[in-house]
Formats: sequence, structure tokens, C-alpha cells
Amino acid sequence: MGIITRMRKQTAVYWAKPSDNRRGSRTFGTPVEIDCRWEDVRKLFVDDMGREITSKSIVYTDRVVEIDGWLYLGELDDLTTAQKADPQKVSNAGVIRAFDKLPNLRNRETLYTAVL
Repeated sequence: MGIITRMRKQTAVYWAKPSDNRRGSRTFGTPVEIDCRWEDVRKLFVDDMGREITSKSIVYTDRVVEIDGWLYLGELDDLTTAQKADPQKVSNAGVIRAFDKLPNLRNRETLYTAVL
């Protein structure tokens, strides 16, 4: 186990990017728990539209996550049924604004970074 894997000692809940239904509302899929390292930090970054934005958190995840997906630091058991269905109802959840992946030098581990 490498340093990237060892640093992810926290649990987060991840909702993939919602799909739009024909009525103009968004539907979120089933949330899943993931391993992560969550840092509440303000950093200036450029989103995929080329805009400069200040982050609220940087999250190092154990997998690829989608831009416009959502993350919450905590466990599924912390959430109500309504919150599990819609992360927008979770006060500390955040939308993923940027995502990067960086393999280590030996290409054995990858650092996945989500910016909220």
C-alpha cells in the first residue's frame, strides 16, 4: 500500500452527476461511501469553463468522480432518506467543480483530486 492510499483515512458520500428529467428537474443516483482525505482549504483554480474560482474544499478520493457530482464528508448513516436522494438538502455537501488525476512515478497508484 502506497502513501496515496494510506492518506485516505476519512469517509465521504459521493453522488454522481445528476441526470435531467423531462420536467426540468434533476435526479441523483444512489449515493456511495468512498475513502478520502478532505481538506477545507481556499485555493484559486480554473474550472473547465476557464473561470477563476476559489475552492471551499479539496478532496483526495479513491476513485474517479464526475464534475457536477456531489461530495459530503461523513457516512451514509448520517443522512436522512431525503438527503440521500438529494445532496442539495445536505448542508455541508458540495458540488465538484474540477477534477484531476495524477499517477505516481511508478504508475502504481493514482492521486484523484476533486475541487469543491
